[in-house]
Amino acid sequence: MSDNDRNSPADAQKKKRGLWGWLKSGFEDPVPRFTHETPQEAGAPADEGREAAPAPSGDAAAVTGEASSTTPVPAAEVGPEAAPAPVAEVPPPVPVEVPVAPAGGPAFGAQIEQPPAPTVVPVPPAVAESTSEAVRVPMAEPEPEAPVAEAPPAIASESVEASAPAFEAPPEEAPVLEAPIVEAEPAPEVPPPAVEPALVDVPQQLPVEPEPVADGPAAEPQPAKKGFWSRLASGLARTASSLGQGITDLVSKRKLDADTLEELEDVLIRADLGVETSMRIVETVGKGRHDKMISPEEVKRLIAEEVERILIPVAQPLVVDTAHKPFVVLMVGVNGSGKTTTIGKLAAQWRTEGKKVVLAAGDTFRAAAIEQLKVWGTRTGATVIAREQGSDAAGVAHEAVVEARAAGADILMVDTAGRLQNRTELMAELEKVVRVIKKLEPSAPHAVLLVLDATVGQNALSQVEAFTRIAGVTGMVMTKLDGTARGGILVAIAAKHKLPVHLIGVGEAAEDLQPFAARDFARAIAGLN
Repeated sequence: MSDNDRNSPADAQKKKRGLWGWLKSGFEDPVPRFTHETPQEAGAPADEGREAAPAPSGDAAAVTGEASSTTPVPAAEVGPEAAPAPVAEVPPPVPVEVPVAPAGGPAFGAQIEQPPAPTVVPVPPAVAESTSEAVRVPMAEPEPEAPVAEAPPAIASESVEASAPAFEAPPEEAPVLEAPIVEAEPAPEVPPPAVEPALVDVPQQLPVEPEPVADGPAAEPQPAKKGFWSRLASGLARTASSLGQGITDLVSKRKLDADTLEELEDVLIRADLGVETSMRIVETVGKGRHDKMISPEEVKRLIAEEVERILIPVAQPLVVDTAHKPFVVLMVGVNGSGKTTTIGKLAAQWRTEGKKVVLAAGDTFRAAAIEQLKVWGTRTGATVIAREQGSDAAGVAHEAVVEARAAGADILMVDTAGRLQNRTELMAELEKVVRVIKKLEPSAPHAVLLVLDATVGQNALSQVEAFTRIAGVTGMVMTKLDGTARGGILVAIAAKHKLPVHLIGVGEAAEDLQPFAARDFARAIAGLN
């Protein structure tokens, strides 16, 4: 910019507008070139002016080149008188400021607003001559870059605008995708704490229940007896059902005549009461009631009374004579009658009473019999005397008596192997055991208990005869009454052999082995409450 332009900014602005006016006129209505001869001497200053002009940079150079090459610049007329022509002065800073318009405004070739008309100002001859030369020099250049100059600005602007959103989009989407994935993992951990309070509420209801339990102990003595009666009744339910149903079907709506009494006798025999016992009961029922109507309940009551009369003499508890120390009890019976289990239950009861008990594992033939007795010894705290399997049973009995004496035991129970009453060699071995015990203690064994299985029925009668003859049975224990309909065999044995009945078993627990009660058994077998 010249010094005159700096001093007068208004004039400089007018000059700029003059350039836009020329450019506009070049696009709309190109001005025909004025041909005139230029002296050869002016070529040197023109080259110098071209070299001295500042080279525009970047897009400015492209724009300047485009403007200079495509737009013919109107030159001042040179007349013969060489008078100064009005020419718009092109200031040097114009190429630097021109790129601002393409970046923010419309590019060349687009419709632009028509600027005001150029202002023609008179210039001195020297300035006009130099200006015309500077302007005419670019006009002589060819116009090859016209189509190339328009494309770069448009492509550059489009690429910048397209790339800008491409870089901004990924950073915004990345955190949105990661956030829900991280927060979704803690969600399953919330349900477990909700379950714990539910478990805590359950124990709170438990303390409420002790109140009804506190009322129970006051009524315990009666239920204790009824408890065994209930077990006895349920144990003999099969026998009672078989006997009771037969009586009901027989005497319902029927007179008690001879045929009825005969059929009643058959019903009693099928219940394993035995022939003698059945005939005795039928005689009692028919006395004074011939050809009369009788109810089934009345018949059941008469049967229970007659059975009770038979059992009362044999219902004797097992008494331990403290004068004999140890009190020796020999257990005998056939295979599977429950001898070892009965020994364990008795040991538990006597240990509860504070007695010192020793157990002798005399069953040296049955597999696991020795181990079974050791288990009972561990449960009850009783001492077990045992040898290896297959040892002499008499030797075990001898050792047990000696050990029991030395230990000061109150009771010694000797187990024996099961054997059938018709096996003479096995019965002879049992007889040997009895002889060995008697050598050490002449009054021993003080009790020989025959353990009978109620399920064997009438075969029990022959067992009583054989074991009584060989071992001198003093009492009887009837087991497994809860699993048979033949409970009446006990009545038949009592009626025929008059053998004392000490204990009966109606279950597997230790408390299910109870002393025999004649009245309870008679009413249970008859089906009475």
